[in-house]
Amino acid sequence: MPEQIVENPPQIDLSDQEIPEEIPILPLRDTVVFPNIVTPLIVAREKSVQLINDVTSGSRILGLASQRDVEIEEPGLDDIYKIGTAAVVLRMLKFPDGSLRVLVQGMERIRIKSLIQTDPYLVGNVSVIEETISNSTQLEALKRNVSIQFQKIVSLVPQLPDELQVVVVNTVDPSKLADLIASNLNLSVTEKQEILEESDVGKRLEHLTVMVNRELEVLEVGSKIQDKVQTEIGKNQREYFLREQLRAIQKELGVGDERSMEIEELRQKIVQAKMSETAEHEAMRELDRLAKMQPGAAEYTVSRTYLDWMIALPWSKSTVDSLDLEKARDILDEDHYDLEKVKSRILEYLAVRRLKSDTKGPILCFVGPPGVGKTSLGQSIARSMGRKFVRISLGGVHDEAEIRGHRRTYIGALPGRIIQGLKTAGTHNPIFMLDEVDKIGRDFRGDPSSALLEVLDPQQNFSFSDHYLDVPFDLSRVMFITTANVLHTIPSALQDRLEVIELPGYIAEEKLQIAFKYLIPRQIRENGLKRKNISFTKGAVRKIIQDYTREAGVRNLEREIATVCRKVARAVAEGQEEKRSIKPEDLREMLGPVKFYSEVAERKGEPGVATGLAWTSTGGDILFIEATQMAGSKGLILTGQLGDVMKESAHAALSYIRAHAKELGINEKFFENKDIHVHIPAGAIPKDGPSAGVTLATSLVSMLTKRPVRHDVAMTGEITLRGKVLPVGGIKEKVLAARRAGIKNVILPAKNKEDLEEIPENTTKDIHFFFVERLDDVLDTALKNKRKRK
Repeated sequence: MPEQIVENPPQIDLSDQEIPEEIPILPLRDTVVFPNIVTPLIVAREKSVQLINDVTSGSRILGLASQRDVEIEEPGLDDIYKIGTAAVVLRMLKFPDGSLRVLVQGMERIRIKSLIQTDPYLVGNVSVIEETISNSTQLEALKRNVSIQFQKIVSLVPQLPDELQVVVVNTVDPSKLADLIASNLNLSVTEKQEILEESDVGKRLEHLTVMVNRELEVLEVGSKIQDKVQTEIGKNQREYFLREQLRAIQKELGVGDERSMEIEELRQKIVQAKMSETAEHEAMRELDRLAKMQPGAAEYTVSRTYLDWMIALPWSKSTVDSLDLEKARDILDEDHYDLEKVKSRILEYLAVRRLKSDTKGPILCFVGPPGVGKTSLGQSIARSMGRKFVRISLGGVHDEAEIRGHRRTYIGALPGRIIQGLKTAGTHNPIFMLDEVDKIGRDFRGDPSSALLEVLDPQQNFSFSDHYLDVPFDLSRVMFITTANVLHTIPSALQDRLEVIELPGYIAEEKLQIAFKYLIPRQIRENGLKRKNISFTKGAVRKIIQDYTREAGVRNLEREIATVCRKVARAVAEGQEEKRSIKPEDLREMLGPVKFYSEVAERKGEPGVATGLAWTSTGGDILFIEATQMAGSKGLILTGQLGDVMKESAHAALSYIRAHAKELGINEKFFENKDIHVHIPAGAIPKDGPSAGVTLATSLVSMLTKRPVRHDVAMTGEITLRGKVLPVGGIKEKVLAARRAGIKNVILPAKNKEDLEEIPENTTKDIHFFFVERLDDVLDTALKNKRKRK
C-alpha cells in the first residue's frame, strides 16, 4: 500500500472523538500513517476489504499498523509492529477489480496489547499512548531548526508541493510538526516507525533533525551534480556553436581550420619520410581519402592509423656500419669465448661491406643446443657493427599474419612482426634476429614458415609486401639471423635460403674458461657482490661442471654459479666481511648432493653392456645398452621407449649374430630355448635412429660370449645384415659427448673420418679414434679377451 501525497487533504477535527479499546487492525505494507495526517491507501486483500466495509458502516475508526515483513499475506500479532495509529476513514471508493481506495486521517498513537479476533480480520485490544512534552527553549529551538531545514528540502524536491512550506510554518504544535515532516520525508518504513514509536516529543524532534539534515545533504549534493551536468552540456553546446561560427568565418576569410592544418601536416610528414615512389603515392591517395572523411566516421581511425604507420617506418633512415675489423674482432671476443667459425663469418661480411657498400645482408642460421650463446651472439654482432638490434621469437607461432600482417579490412588490423620490428629499430638496416625458427607451427591459420620464404631471400626481400601496408618495403639491407636447435624441423625450402652455421656444445675446458671470463663476473655483479667478497677456485668450477650440470651449453652452469653467489650475498648482507673462496668441498653445503655421476666408471667389466654415442636436440649424449638372456621361446624383448628405426636395428643385429654365430664363437643354438631382452636405460626419454646399430650388436655379442666391453670405448654407426658399418650424422656432438664423459676411445664408421675436420684439435687430442668398415672390426676393438672359435 504505497503512500501518496495528497495536496490540500480534507482534514476534520477529531479532538473530541474517543477511541474504543477494541478496534479492527489493518496491516499496512510499506507505509506508516502518522496522527493528524491524511493518507490515501489502496486496500486489495480480501480480509482488509471486508474490514473497511464493516468500519465504514460503523464507527469508521480502525487501527493501522505496519507489517514487519511485506511478503506475509495473513499477518498475526508477531508480524506487525505493536505501536500503530488509530485513524478514521474519511472516504472510500470501490474499483471494478474489487480493490478499494481509502482516505484515512490519523488520530492518536496506540499500542496493540493483544488480538481478540483474527478472523475474518484482526481486532485488537489497544490503548492510547500519552505523549510527553516539556515546554523549554531547547524544544522551541529544535522545532524551528527542523522547520527551516524541511523548508529547504521542499524547495529542492519538485514532488513536494510549495504549499507544504506554508503548512509547516503555520504548525505550532511540535508533535504535529514532527509527524507532518516525518510523513513527507523520503524515509524507510523502519525509520518512520522509529519516529512513530517515540512518545517524547523532544527526543522525536532530535531524532527527526538528524534524518532531515541527512536528507538535505543528499539533496544538495545531487543538486550540485545536476547543476554541473547542466553547465557542462551548456558549455559543449556553446563551444559547438562558436566552432561552427569560427569555421564559417575562416571559410569567408580563406583561412584553413584545424582539420586542414592537420591534413597539411600529414602531407609534409609523408614527404619528409622519403618513402619509395609506390609507397608515397599510396600514402598520398589515403591522405586524400582522409581529407574527405568526417572525423566521426568509422573508417577515419583506420585510415589515420595506416598513415601513422607509413610515416613512422624507417624508409630512408639507416645507421653507418662500423667497418673497423680489429674493433669488431675485439668486441666479439669480449662477449663470447671461442665460436671462431661465427666470428670469422661476421668479419668476412664486414670486409666485403668495406670493399662493396651495396652488399645485401646475409641470412645466417645459428644451429646448436640450448645455452651455447646463439641469441646473445646476435646482440654482439649488432654491437660490433654499430647497428640496431631487433629480436622476435617465432616459437609456437601458428598464424601467417604474424609475419605478413592483417589486411586493413579486419578490425584491429596491424602490420606483421617484421614491420613492427623495423619501426621499433628506427632504421632499415638493423640486425634482425628470428629466434626459434625450428619451432614454428602450422594449422588452419596458415604456414608462417612459408611467409618467411620471401623475408629470408636476398633476391626477393627488396620488395617485401606486408598485407597491412600493401606496398613493397626493402628488406635487403637488413641482416637476418635465425636460431634453431635442430635443422630437420625447418622446411627444406626455408632451410635452402639459410647459411647454416653450427654451434657445437662446449667441452669441460671451454666451460671452465667461459665461467671465469664471463659467467662468474656477471653473477658477482648481478647479485650485488664485489670481487673482494667471493672467488672461485678452478677445482670448484670443474666440480660444478662435472657433478652438477650435464649439458652442451652453459645455461645451467650459470644457474649453479648464481646459486653459490646468492648464498654468499646473504652472508654478506648479514654482516660477514671475510672474503669467501669457493672450494670443491664447499659445494655440497651450497648446492646439495651431487646431481650427476659418471655412469661410464660404474659399468666396468660387465658382459652385455655397451656404451654408445647419441645425438639429441640438446647436444650429444652417452647411451648405455644392456642385454641379457633367459629361458624362453625365441623372443626378443626391447624396452626403453625405442622408436621403430632403433627396433629394426636391434632385429638386424640379432639376425647378423644368428647368421654368423659360429664365426663369432657363439653356440649356434643359443636362441633355441631362450629369450633375449635388450634395454636402454632412461626409459622416459624417447630414442630412435639407426646410429645405435653397432652398439646393439656389440652388447648382444658381449652377452652371448661373456666377453666384457671395454669401459673406455664408445661407438656409433649403422649396421647392415651383411655386417657393414654405415656412416651416421651428428659426429661433432657425439665426440663432444664422449669428451665430456671422459671416454678415451671412440669407434666411428670409416666414412665419417672427414667429419672430424670440423672439430677443433684441442677437443680430439686426447681421444683415440678407430675407423671401422665391418662389425668384426668393431667387436675386435671393443671386446676384451680374445674371440673363442666354436
